[in-house]
Amino acid sequence: MTLRATPRPAEQLSPGVAPSARRRATGALALVWPALLVVAVLLVGWQISVTLGDVRPQILPSPLRVVEQGWAQRAVIGRNALATLQVTLVGFALSLTVSALVAVGVDFSPWLRRALVPLLVGSQTLPIVAIAPLMIIWFGFGVLPKVLVVTLTTFFPIALGLIEGFASADRDGARLLASMGAGRWRMFRYLRLPAALPRFFTALRIGVTYAVVGAIFAEYVGATEGLGIYMALQKNSFRTDLVLAAVAVTAALSIALFLLTYLLERLVCPWLGATRPDAR
Repeated sequence: MTLRATPRPAEQLSPGVAPSARRRATGALALVWPALLVVAVLLVGWQISVTLGDVRPQILPSPLRVVEQGWAQRAVIGRNALATLQVTLVGFALSLTVSALVAVGVDFSPWLRRALVPLLVGSQTLPIVAIAPLMIIWFGFGVLPKVLVVTLTTFFPIALGLIEGFASADRDGARLLASMGAGRWRMFRYLRLPAALPRFFTALRIGVTYAVVGAIFAEYVGATEGLGIYMALQKNSFRTDLVLAAVAVTAALSIALFLLTYLLERLVCPWLGATRPDAR
C-alpha cells in the first residue's frame, strides 16, 4: 500500500504565525471601530440635517459636497498639504533637538534646572496668536518663521516630558550603579535615559499633534503656500466646502503622524507596547 503525504494547512506548517497576525488584526479593529462608528454616525447626521434643512453650501456644505469638491481640487490641496507637512517635519525635528539638549542639560545641572524650568513654564503663557505675526514681520514669508512657530508650539511638552522622565529613574537602581562605581554619564546612559522613554513617547504624541496645528496657524497669518493660507483664501471666497476639505486633510496628517509615533516606539523600545493598558 502506498502512503500519500497529506498537505497540511499553513497554520500547521508555521504554528502561531497566522493566528498571531489574525489576533493583531482583530485587536486593531477592536480599538478603532468605536471611533469609526461615532464618526460615521456624526457624518450621517450632518448629511441628513443639511439635506432636510436645505442649508446653503456657503454656510454649511454637506459631507458629500465636501468630498466631491475636495476631490476636484485634490492636486491643489495635495500640493499645499505637502508644503505644510514639510514645515511640520522640519519644525518638529528642530523642536526635538532643542528639547533634548535642554532636558539633558537640566538633568546634569541643578542650577540649569532652577534657571530654565520657570522660563519653560513662562514660555507657555506667550500667545502664539500674537507671536506668529511678529515672526512674519521679523523673518518674512519664507519657511523660517513657520518652522520657528512649530518649534515654539511643540517645545514645551517634549522638554518637560524628558525632564520629568529623567527624574523618574529608580533611586535604588541609581544607588546600585553608584556602588558599582558608575559615573554620572554611565548612570544617565543605563538608567535615566531608559526610564525617560515612556514619558518621552507620550510627550512626542502630544507634540506632533500640536506641530501640525502650529504649522497651519503660521501659514494662516502669512505664507505663499500651505494648507493654512489655502484655508484663508477659500474662506475669503466663501468656499466653505474647500475649507472643510482642507481641515479633513489636516486631521488626516495629524492622525498619520500620531500613529507613526507608535511605530517608532515599537521599533525603539518594543517592551513598552505590552505595558500600555490598551494592549492588555
